[in-house]
Amino acid sequence: MKTIVKTAAFAAVLAAASVAVAQEKVTISIATGPTGGVYYPLGGGIANILSKYVPGYAANAESTAGSVANLQLMNQRKSDLALSMADAAWDGFKGQGKFSGGAVPVRALMVAYPNRMHVVTVEGTGINKFADLKGKRVSTGAPNSATELMAARVLEAMGLGTDDFKRERLDPGKSVDAIKDKKLDAFFWVGGIPTSSVTDLGATPGVKLKLVDHSDAVDGMNKKYGPLYVRDTIAPKSYPGQEQPNQVATVWNIIIARADMPDQVAYNIVKTIFEKRDDLILVHKEAQNFDLKHQSAAAASIPYHPGAAKYFAEKGVKLQ
Repeated sequence: MKTIVKTAAFAAVLAAASVAVAQEKVTISIATGPTGGVYYPLGGGIANILSKYVPGYAANAESTAGSVANLQLMNQRKSDLALSMADAAWDGFKGQGKFSGGAVPVRALMVAYPNRMHVVTVEGTGINKFADLKGKRVSTGAPNSATELMAARVLEAMGLGTDDFKRERLDPGKSVDAIKDKKLDAFFWVGGIPTSSVTDLGATPGVKLKLVDHSDAVDGMNKKYGPLYVRDTIAPKSYPGQEQPNQVATVWNIIIARADMPDQVAYNIVKTIFEKRDDLILVHKEAQNFDLKHQSAAAASIPYHPGAAKYFAEKGVKLQ
């Protein structure tokens, strides 16, 4: 009898220990983007599903300038998880461009959705084609944003530089405010469809939104920076008052983590995002693009985290 009691007691201790391990507290800081973009609401949605559905997980999303800032925060161990454009992540991983001071220890968790470059203006500015930006007041994106990085590459490929116009460095929300106040003529923004701040500008009474074609930049960008970009289209009526298709340059967004994130944590994050995708679609429709068919080493640009690779292997996805 004593042996049975002792055995039962020992089993209870083991069970309690197992529960404690299973519900070990995991705190995750998610770097997103400006509040007027798509990264911010989607990052908040990811934080919510991780906190709600994974026992012991507490995730919070922080607004940032965007991809470059997110990689810098990750390098400083101030963020564990982030959204980033593939081109910025590649530069961070390789330690080049904005990251020439040293490579960022970063890995891909998943390919998320396509990021389309917007060159936004309104009627009355005299801007009808890309070359018309010359001499105008133009924002190339917030400092340390992926918009700023990609805008420079688009401009270069299209034969312009930042000295060809009066340059501002604003996030999309502040750019829209400046256009409304007639202090700005156009702005660059790379993001999902729709971006709330662009929608706001298009819906403003007395304003006629115009999106400037620039897909001719893609060949030159890929020749210099590698096969990161594709020709794409922002469909008509994606924004209020947008009647014509807009020919643009597009790059994939990816969800990234520090390389030293525990494999099980990375696995749990990816598994939860895919299993609770419907929750995220309610936050922003770009989550509809969270799809196994988009997962590949080429689209991610940087190596996948082993925990993420394990999840995709279980689903029969060949990343290479």
